[in-house]
Amino acid sequence: MRKRFVPVLFCMLALSVCGFAQTKKAAAGPAPDKAYMQKIWDGWSTLDPANVAQYYAQGPHTFFDIAPLKYGSWDEYQKGVKNVLAGYKSAKFTVNDDAVVHHSGDILWGTATIMNEMTSNAGKVEMGNFRWTVIWEKENGKWLIVHEHVSAPLG
Repeated sequence: MRKRFVPVLFCMLALSVCGFAQTKKAAAGPAPDKAYMQKIWDGWSTLDPANVAQYYAQGPHTFFDIAPLKYGSWDEYQKGVKNVLAGYKSAKFTVNDDAVVHHSGDILWGTATIMNEMTSNAGKVEMGNFRWTVIWEKENGKWLIVHEHVSAPLG
């Protein structure tokens, strides 16, 4: 009887640890949705990339923006966008009702059109819509943007 006790105890302990790990992973937080997407764009509305840094993965990732064409990391993106946004005194971005998030394991991708209203330092108001495609990856229990594409229709 004693010979069986140790292996059974070991198996029960292993199953308990696996069950705890799965519960912990599931409790990592909700997946991004339209409200989460809006939260990101509310951060961009402050015109300070530091206010959205928490949503972006660090390291070598590709981010396409309206201007300039491409950034190879969050640090590069933050620095470049800061220069572009310096020409504006206010901005408001609204995620439109066409926002959709697709789930695929630890990767999610979202698409939406974003209504924008930006006021330049010279007082000129610019309004329009642009496209947003975003890919999130779960890192340490948090959904972070690992790729982003922002573009505007021609004309």
